[in-house]
Amino acid sequence: MENPPDQTEAKQIQPNGGKRTKGGIITMPFIIANEAFEKVASYGLLPNMILYLIRDYRFGVAKGTNVLYMWSAASNFTPLLGAFLSDSYLGRFLTISIASLSSFLGMVLLWLTAMLPQVKPSPCDPTAAGSHCGSATASQLALLYSAFALISIGSGGIRPCSLAFGADQLDNKENPKNERVLESFFGWYYASSAVAVLIAFTGIVYIQEHLGWKIGFGVPALLMLVASLLFVLASPLYVTRGVTKSLFTGLAQVVVAAYKKRKLSLPDHHDSVDCYYHMKDSEIKAPSQKLRFLNKACLISNREEEIGSDGFALNPWRLCITDKVEELKALIKVIPIWSTGIMMSINTSQSTFQVLQATSMDRRLSRHGSSFQVPAGSFGMFTIIALATWVVLYDRAVLPLASKIRGRPFRLSVKLRMGLGLFMSFLAMAVSAMVESFRRNKAISQGYGNNPNAVVDISAMWLVPQYVLHGLAEALTAIGQTEFFYTEFPKSMSSIAASLFGLGMAVASLLASVVLNAVNELTSRNGKESWVSDNINKGHYNYYYWVLAIMSFVNVIYYVICSWSYGPLVDQVRNGRVNGVREEEELLDIVGKGYEKEDLSAVTKAN
Repeated sequence: MENPPDQTEAKQIQPNGGKRTKGGIITMPFIIANEAFEKVASYGLLPNMILYLIRDYRFGVAKGTNVLYMWSAASNFTPLLGAFLSDSYLGRFLTISIASLSSFLGMVLLWLTAMLPQVKPSPCDPTAAGSHCGSATASQLALLYSAFALISIGSGGIRPCSLAFGADQLDNKENPKNERVLESFFGWYYASSAVAVLIAFTGIVYIQEHLGWKIGFGVPALLMLVASLLFVLASPLYVTRGVTKSLFTGLAQVVVAAYKKRKLSLPDHHDSVDCYYHMKDSEIKAPSQKLRFLNKACLISNREEEIGSDGFALNPWRLCITDKVEELKALIKVIPIWSTGIMMSINTSQSTFQVLQATSMDRRLSRHGSSFQVPAGSFGMFTIIALATWVVLYDRAVLPLASKIRGRPFRLSVKLRMGLGLFMSFLAMAVSAMVESFRRNKAISQGYGNNPNAVVDISAMWLVPQYVLHGLAEALTAIGQTEFFYTEFPKSMSSIAASLFGLGMAVASLLASVVLNAVNELTSRNGKESWVSDNINKGHYNYYYWVLAIMSFVNVIYYVICSWSYGPLVDQVRNGRVNGVREEEELLDIVGKGYEKEDLSAVTKAN
């Protein structure tokens, strides 16, 4: 038993017909616009930030890259905190609103570092004879890092909640096409986000390179202000779900209760539902048989001592409901597959080196008469173009065509998509290593070995294939993992599901820093030039890429093992496709005759 649902959610249902009075397609422009403007603003700051740190704050390549890794880690760790506060205390609307304000304030501070000369080191030419260029003071760095921190806090509230908040507006279990609607929403959501990032990588980066940092940082701040206002103004239209008790506290209670009852024996039969503590209207009358040691957390050992007269547990740290047990199981179960996405995120976080590569190459669109140069930070747009193109083609061409050929609905399984994405990530790093070997050899042959600022006579368009492969990897794995988490987790964990991929990116940023520092330390011993030297032509970025490629290949093998060990997905079990047997028609017939869920499960097992 548990408290009745929050009245806020109940008001979204009409008494006649059960139709929702709020939410729906009308809310999508405001939610997606908020997310899109936030991405244009925040992602527009990333590509050229290494150049800003090197030129204006006089950071070295390794130090500047590590600072950006830490910023990226913070921006991807905070979504877990944002999801926790959203699900347990603030709700998604309030969390997104506060986070939007934080992002705006952070961008204003970053804009001030460009506007006010006294908040960063004085201009200095390190190549001038007798010049001594001082480094940034502690107070100057504090202002810079404060701007990064506020932007990270904003990302922590917006990124995990926007996707789940949008899904709340469309999710309707009574709609037989609900699963397809959500799949389409996830795809188009990422496509719109990709377009926003594309604009950031082109428009904002171009402004920074040609109009300077003052305008280049001011435009994102203005966009963030617009995003915040748009989202808040549409508040009367939204479906808002009431918050629940602390999710993390509930999960911790399961662990503690299971430990306290570790010496008890579990019932022999799964149908002994009276032995387990569950909500009156819960679909989960008894816990599943996986991770059975956690089942003891909801096992009733003494009804008089553990359950009060009102039906509630007297001590939730000793007796938990079955729903909480299954939530923790769901989280534990996905950890291995979640961890496989970390390597892909490490690969995609190498943008610093790719910007330096592009800077040293001929960035003209045409080498015959064209004077327009693609900004070095804008090459990331090819990743976004590839991602958005795949999403549109998959949703509007691949699936309809495959379904027409097969004569029935067809879709690539989420497991297959994730695996293909990880393999694409491996190919991306292998191609990166080969292209860098070609570029470096060309630079040395042209006499630029000691000149890292020289432009090598080789087109920067050679970098496009690796960016495209990274885009396909993200389109397959990132979207696949988000869909995987959202469908495998209970509804109460939807924001946690949306933030898990971001958490993987945070861990990836930290591990990328560890790998970078290890490579730098090991390869620079005995006075040797580091593979990741400040001089791109003396270093061996290609060797560094090969290290990542080998790690990526091992990760693909690891994913295959994790995917096989995970077993069938929730949707596969629900649709009766366990062990590859297609049973949709039989199960739908059973549901149509009004069988209970337990009968449906029994028939699935019998078949």
